[in-house]
Amino acid sequence: MTPKINPEFLPLIEWWEKDGKQYVIGLLVAAVVIGGWYGWKHYRTSVRTAASDALASAYTTEEIEDAVAKYSGTAAGGALRLRLAKSYFDAGRYEEALSTYEALVSSAPDGFADIPVVGRAQCLEAMSRFAEAQKAFDEFAEANPSNYLALTAQLGAARCIAQAGDRTKALARTASIKAANKNNEMATARIEAVEDAIKRFEAAVDKPAPEAKPEAKPAVETKPVEVKPAAEAKPAEAKPAPAAKAEAKPEAKK
Repeated sequence: MTPKINPEFLPLIEWWEKDGKQYVIGLLVAAVVIGGWYGWKHYRTSVRTAASDALASAYTTEEIEDAVAKYSGTAAGGALRLRLAKSYFDAGRYEEALSTYEALVSSAPDGFADIPVVGRAQCLEAMSRFAEAQKAFDEFAEANPSNYLALTAQLGAARCIAQAGDRTKALARTASIKAANKNNEMATARIEAVEDAIKRFEAAVDKPAPEAKPEAKPAVETKPVEVKPAAEAKPAEAKPAPAAKAEAKPEAKK
């Protein structure tokens, strides 16, 4: 038996059969999309927060490496890689620091584009590649004379000149830099510290090598003492046994 339908619901039933199902499905899809968008936004916010926390709390090289592996794609990723490069440098891992700085030269975070350029030059200096390092320092200082790292680059170039062997030229460089910063006490102190280092380096390098000591005369040859063979012991002559006493006299005849 077919149930009776209230005539008031007929328009609603017609709408449901015609458009209602699609409308509800559309609402469900929209709810899923909006919910997913909010979920993704919440996830990204939580990841950014975690990356920022890692940037502030990671201290050892291993901790920074782990943070870079997890959050390199976040806004804090560039700053984390800069910290990693500095950590490598401080640990004497210059090859790794150099490759990390070089990767950041073209992808440094906003406001930090100059750090990997100067950091790369410092790595080259630490690796005793003085000509390359001086060139990198000079190019940066000439292109960015008002940059806050310009003095660092100028002093780095002077150090490279000194370590390459021309300490007189290096001191002339520092004198010129000092004259250009004579009204800046902090800069003057930094320049004088580098000058002192160059002078100590100069004294250590230019100190003449000690004269070679004359060869020691060979010791006087001593004649070997001839050891005379011990005298052969003469075999003791066997003395004849003492003669037996005369035979006892025969008993007297009775």
